[in-house]
Amino acid sequence: MTSLSNPLIWLASASPRRSALLKQIGVAHRVRPVDIDESRHEGELPLPYVQRLAMAKAETLWSRLSEGERAPVLGSDTTVALGNDVLGKPRDREDALRMLRRLSAQTHQVYTAIAVRDSLGCESRVSVSDVSMRELHDDEIAAYWDTGEPRDKAGAYGIQGFAALFIERISGSYSGIVGLPLFETGELLRTKGWTVRAAAHEQVRA
Repeated sequence: MTSLSNPLIWLASASPRRSALLKQIGVAHRVRPVDIDESRHEGELPLPYVQRLAMAKAETLWSRLSEGERAPVLGSDTTVALGNDVLGKPRDREDALRMLRRLSAQTHQVYTAIAVRDSLGCESRVSVSDVSMRELHDDEIAAYWDTGEPRDKAGAYGIQGFAALFIERISGSYSGIVGLPLFETGELLRTKGWTVRAAAHEQVRA
């Protein structure tokens, strides 16, 4: 097991939600986003898709760190799926409205994968949650788009924002639906030697 005498990790994501969730559990981190090709392979199912992207983000940032910067890298990816159909971030207003109409009065799945890369390799975990939406009407879907919230969200909604009004129930990890499943994150970091007692309670930006 790798001992983290310095609990600082790198977060390979620009998501302020993921950073806030790490801060919530006392994981000191630096933020350094990476751009990768997030295209889905033909026939790729949602779970292996998010797992592959989370690992690719962690591996990509690890490869870019100098020896002096090396510390565990956390990559993560979230997607919304209706059956095996992946609903990513909307391209535009019409795409967002189409997604939300499909999710209306349905139970869908939110997949969030995390991966930690260190000198011993890359390990990953996946959280899967069921989310049930009430029936949505076209006027409220349009009004929701106008809030600006759906633009950068998988499935065109954010449960931590206005879309909480649409959610009847969830089964699974709330933090995973937001973007970083804290149980799985803590379990994975513990395999790398991290403990709550050892964690610093501040975030450091690159």
